[in-house]
Amino acid sequence: MPDSTQPCDTSQHTHPLVLIAEDEPEIAEILNAYLTRGGFRGVHADNGRKALELHLSLKPDLVLLDVQMPEVDGWKVLAELRHRGNTPVIMLTALDQDIDKLMGLRIGADDYVVKPFNPAEVVARIQAVLRRSMPASRDTDQRVLRAAPFEIDLDQHEATLQVGGHRHLLALTLTEFKLLAQLSRNPKRVFSRAELMATCLPEGDTLERTVDSHISKLRKKLEDLGVKGIPVGVRGVGYKLCNVE
Repeated sequence: MPDSTQPCDTSQHTHPLVLIAEDEPEIAEILNAYLTRGGFRGVHADNGRKALELHLSLKPDLVLLDVQMPEVDGWKVLAELRHRGNTPVIMLTALDQDIDKLMGLRIGADDYVVKPFNPAEVVARIQAVLRRSMPASRDTDQRVLRAAPFEIDLDQHEATLQVGGHRHLLALTLTEFKLLAQLSRNPKRVFSRAELMATCLPEGDTLERTVDSHISKLRKKLEDLGVKGIPVGVRGVGYKLCNVE
């Protein structure tokens, strides 16, 4: 069997644009850094009026919206965004009363994050909201994921590996299959442990080190077929499918 890491598919992916509507510059800066690390593009608005202007001109894929915004508050911004269309919105606020959450959801927010929050979790929630809001036609096109040397059929729940001129059907657990599929959606992107935990692990698994355990077992199965070093660990961040050669 070959004893070398297989190259990944290097096709280009469009990075989703996230509008950060937040009047505290330190929070906005931290969020933007995590978004960039997670494969997103970020643009910042420090008041509600500017947020509405940027939404109209840039047409972002998602809006992170603080409730307590100057000039135009978050509730009014959200109402206007819903009047304009269906851009996904995640509310950011220090308000943790149930009535505030209900108001946001009633007006049309897609999710609600209470400060203080873990920025990595916010990125994971963005990924989840964007996946839920993906048009059906686009989702259909992605039912078979191809990232050499892998092909993953989401409908048949089958993952195959092409190596040494032979095609192998991988015997994966449900979690291992989800992890491989998630990483294959964007082979060059580093997924944080928090994001992988939120999108791939059962709800009962709440420890980030559990991700490491599942990745290790997946990697061992690939090594047994002669593919070394996949998935690739990025120290202090998370995992990507493989290095681009």
